[in-house]
Amino acid sequence: MEKIPVRHINTTSEKTDFLQHFSIRKIQDLLSGKDMIQDLHRHDFFHILVLQKGQGFHAIDFTNYEIKDFTVFFVRPGQAHQLEIKAESSGYMIRLNAGFYSSDDKTAYSFLRKTGMQNHYPLDENKFKTILSVLDSVFREFNDQHENYTEIIKANLSIFFVEMIREQNKNTIDKTNTYSQERLEEFLALLETHIFTHKQTAEYAQMLHLTPYQLNAVTKTLLDKTASELIVEAIILESKRYLLATTNQVNQIADYMGYDDVSYFIRFFKKHTGFSPETFRQNFR
Repeated sequence: MEKIPVRHINTTSEKTDFLQHFSIRKIQDLLSGKDMIQDLHRHDFFHILVLQKGQGFHAIDFTNYEIKDFTVFFVRPGQAHQLEIKAESSGYMIRLNAGFYSSDDKTAYSFLRKTGMQNHYPLDENKFKTILSVLDSVFREFNDQHENYTEIIKANLSIFFVEMIREQNKNTIDKTNTYSQERLEEFLALLETHIFTHKQTAEYAQMLHLTPYQLNAVTKTLLDKTASELIVEAIILESKRYLLATTNQVNQIADYMGYDDVSYFIRFFKKHTGFSPETFRQNFR
């Protein structure tokens, strides 16, 4: 079965362990005066775009964003996205994978994971200047590689992630409900990896050491959706990714998604999108 193209951080055996897990580059250097156009694909790492000046579009899991000045994009591992950045754009492109943080860096990794729960951060100019100064330091350390440069990079990235979390919290009604927010993040992370084999609320509740009632209370409070509705959304999203990014037959995609009965999969998809899988592919590709 054809897979959605997955891009990896470019590594060579000569690179240090740290540099195999992290990179930062100036967008204007990558563009070299030309537009950047990338077809639908995935990454196995966190892909972050920080645009001081920007024109173009960015589609992340079928949500379209216009690229504008003072914008930050976070793409989580596994998300499908396509991108067009115009030649006059500038800023930073950051890539880091799961090996970037050690097992002792749980707090720092939690900042990254929480930041990545939101894909699009339009910022005001003052806020952007704050994060740009932090990333300028990261870029210098990455290139100079003086003593303990990795620690300075990690410290500055934590500042960057916390600033983004503060932006999230501007739109959060209940900022004190940390426990529920953490459980929601864990649930959504489980959906990304287990949706092919687990499709029941009770299964995810058990993984989280919650009752189905408790899991539904978390999702209803924070997203006004039941756990079951989020499971359905995850199934439809992954199906859409494969319909648009591959030439696989519908029966192959149904099997990949864990459905033995392709007719049931087609009815399920049409019920929740209004289109049969083939019609969706024809209309939106």
